[in-house]
Amino acid sequence: MSGDETWSEGIEAYRDDSRRPLVRLYDRYGRAKSRILAIGLIASILSYAAALVTPVVLGTTIDAVFTRESEYTLPLVPSAWFPTEPAEQFWISVGLVGIALAVTTIMAWLRGVAMNHFAHSVMLDIRADAYKHLQKLDMSFFDTQETGELMSVLNNDTTNLERFLDNAIRESVRVGVTVTGITALLLYMNWQLAIITLLIVPVLVGFTWWFMVTIEPRYTKKRSAVGDLNTRLENALAGIGLVKRASAEDYEGDRIDRVASDLFDAEMAAIRLSVLYRPGMELLTGVTVLATFLIGGLWVFAGPPLFLTGTLTVGEFVVFVLLTQRLAPPLAQLAKIVDWYENARASGKRIAGLLDAPIRIEDDPNPLELSDYEGRVEYDDVTFAYDDGDRVLNGIDFSVEAGETVALVGPTGSGKSTAAKLLLRLYEVSDGTIRIDGHDVQKLSLESLRQSVGYVSQDPVMFDGTVAENIRYGQFEASDQAVREAARAAEAHEFIEEFPDGYDTQVGERGVKISGGQRQRIALARVVLWDPTILVLDEATASVDTRTELAIQRSLDRINTERTTFVIAHRLSTVTDADCILVLNDGKIVERGTHDELVAQGDLYADLWSVQSGGHRSLSDDVLH
Repeated sequence: MSGDETWSEGIEAYRDDSRRPLVRLYDRYGRAKSRILAIGLIASILSYAAALVTPVVLGTTIDAVFTRESEYTLPLVPSAWFPTEPAEQFWISVGLVGIALAVTTIMAWLRGVAMNHFAHSVMLDIRADAYKHLQKLDMSFFDTQETGELMSVLNNDTTNLERFLDNAIRESVRVGVTVTGITALLLYMNWQLAIITLLIVPVLVGFTWWFMVTIEPRYTKKRSAVGDLNTRLENALAGIGLVKRASAEDYEGDRIDRVASDLFDAEMAAIRLSVLYRPGMELLTGVTVLATFLIGGLWVFAGPPLFLTGTLTVGEFVVFVLLTQRLAPPLAQLAKIVDWYENARASGKRIAGLLDAPIRIEDDPNPLELSDYEGRVEYDDVTFAYDDGDRVLNGIDFSVEAGETVALVGPTGSGKSTAAKLLLRLYEVSDGTIRIDGHDVQKLSLESLRQSVGYVSQDPVMFDGTVAENIRYGQFEASDQAVREAARAAEAHEFIEEFPDGYDTQVGERGVKISGGQRQRIALARVVLWDPTILVLDEATASVDTRTELAIQRSLDRINTERTTFVIAHRLSTVTDADCILVLNDGKIVERGTHDELVAQGDLYADLWSVQSGGHRSLSDDVLH
């Protein structure tokens, strides 16, 4: 992927470019577990091989003990090892069948334990690595990728891979051992009848190859449709409040119906081919059983039919029928194996595509640790543009002394929030430099940088858990006393204590059980607990009522003391005391100064202030929009 491709194109490009994804994933995650896989494979071979002993022993017993048509012999075992008396031979047969059953059972258990351990541990590692890799990707990636699609990769696709590693490998061994073993035994007993029985195998292989080529694009389309449905469901559930307020239930229902219908069509396209393949395989293998029974039966009671020569004993005929019947199920199972393989291959490409997505924001090879710093911040000719070339900031230049407060104001879309996020390297500057105490932020370790900058947004993140857990997030070892002191500083302690369970109150997913103002103050308490020297307040009071805003503002005044603070605001009343106000428009700083200075200039800031303070100055469309 070239550097100027967008993320939406890039992730698909990496997915499409994934070659031999299952082999790659095995090399990366399975090879270290090859010992447990080998145990599972050996146990599988022994289990399925032991299952072939019973029909062979039964056929030998019929011919040697009951009909006396031949001597008591078994493949690969010297005849001298067996007794000559029929009664003793009978009990030898009973013992061999019993041993075969025991070996089959024990090996099947060992196979199940080993193969499941291998499959689930590989799935665990892939899912964990995929999530860890996902966390390292920059915010530009998440701006373009759908949450439901990512959830589908982390959940559905890894499950598909686990199913393949467990079921498909096990069944492949079953097919290989059973078909190879039965083929060898049939050729050993009567090569002429064996050739007739095995004529169908090339037809089955050709039919299976056609199925594999035809089903692959259908499975790829199905996996994509699953991701689309997950995305639509996630969006609808995340915005359920808006859906209800807008009475848009029917509209969202129709949208879900459409993507669900697309998934249904993709699934049915794959199913229609699968249900053609499976009965076809069963028909072909059934015809094989019928042909063996017909020709072998005629041979036993009427002599060799057609061009065949020699004799066929009753015991051999019975073994042929039993083994041919055992040949049918594993051959028919090829359908499921191919299903699992193609499904896993499509999922493997999606997983590999995610793991191949480049990490663009990383630590410098020799990163500096930001410690004992004052908090002086400089933006030196900073420019930022998204991957698609859409420039958001252009030549941003300013500096903030330690302990000062700078406000970023301007129309929506002017780049205020983006400028602040560049400080934390949530995005990477396209050109220019941002420094803290003279250090380029790109030279600082990401951990020390982000722990030194506290960020409070307009819509703070709350995780499903208790109030205390949300305050403690990022400072997980903080004491209960420290949590309470942080809450008091953020003016959150009083309302928290009024909750039925106090600090142990569950806030619900995304904090739905508490109000917006309460979420805001809990987020402030979280930042207080971090105790950063630099603080970024991104519309921190924009979504609350006036009374709550005043309470939050009091806590902010207390928190801001001796911190370098960036305040991003639409409500200019919250930034009138800032040491410096930067007015952004179309990605550029168009004005700078104190509140009084900017009002006196009579330009964009003065227009905005006039509207918000009840004045009557006219606003241009640029200001409004």
